Amino acid sequence: MTRSTSDVAAAELAPSPREPLRLQVLTALALHRMATTGQLRQMLRPDGTRQLLSRLLNKLRAAGFVDLTPLRDSDRSRTHAWYLTPEGSRLTRDLPILRGRPPYPITSTTAASLKTPHTLTVTRSHLPFAADARRLGHEHGPWDWTPEVSHPIGEGERLVADAVMHYTVVAGDHRRKLRAFVEVDRSTMSSERLAVKLIEYARLFQYEAQPVGRRRPVSTGPAWLRWYPVFPRLLFVLTGASRARLGDRISDLQAMVTQHPLVAALAREVQLGAVVLEDIEEHGPSGSVWVPLTGGEPRPWTDL
Repeated sequence: MTRSTSDVAAAELAPSPREPLRLQVLTALALHRMATTGQLRQMLRPDGTRQLLSRLLNKLRAAGFVDLTPLRDSDRSRTHAWYLTPEGSRLTRDLPILRGRPPYPITSTTAASLKTPHTLTVTRSHLPFAADARRLGHEHGPWDWTPEVSHPIGEGERLVADAVMHYTVVAGDHRRKLRAFVEVDRSTMSSERLAVKLIEYARLFQYEAQPVGRRRPVSTGPAWLRWYPVFPRLLFVLTGASRARLGDRISDLQAMVTQHPLVAALAREVQLGAVVLEDIEEHGPSGSVWVPLTGGEPRPWTDL
């Protein structure tokens, strides 16, 4: 029987000791939704060349598994973002690392262009953590950052975190496993709407799902225990405005902590911090650049 071109290409993309990078690129695009060539290089081959990724991406595009969209307002006309085509999404949907993920939301160049700015900024926020982990000998890689994670918060509503991060601090024989919800703010919404995100996380912290068919409330414990042994810390990463304006937005987040009773209760149990994206790119997330939303001097995110 003669196999179709698509089947042959899919077979050639199976994991291989000789060339696993192709599958890693497809997996990265499926998980992170979208990335530039430079971001994929930093994520998957930080010591490799840009040309290595460019050649591979162009081969995947010729095979029909990825496509690209130009970046607006870029000072480099050849810069663009890569994303999976429906065929590429079909190829990766059964990978173990992607089980349970919602369907891939980008199916056309038009859809990709609408999602590009925020999606790339979320990916950009991930890269300093990965670089820090490599430098410090900690454990955090491309698959330890999951964008667009949805959780119920009651009354038929859901909270969608921009990303959930898993990070292991390694100090000799001691291993400290950390988790964080990450909210990325490009200063496109009002400061009040940003601060309201804290209320949504406070609702998630308290929300208890009720078993179906129960007439009387029965405590089953917080719903978040289905996914996390402890409630992840909450990190806000801000960019897209002047330093003064970003400082005001952080102050508004701090005000919500003191003024809203549900958020105040969350802050007593969960570490909350905010940072300017450019600061973690320059100094690393382990630098003393995170502002605790409960007040105090800037510190590393691990010490909030």
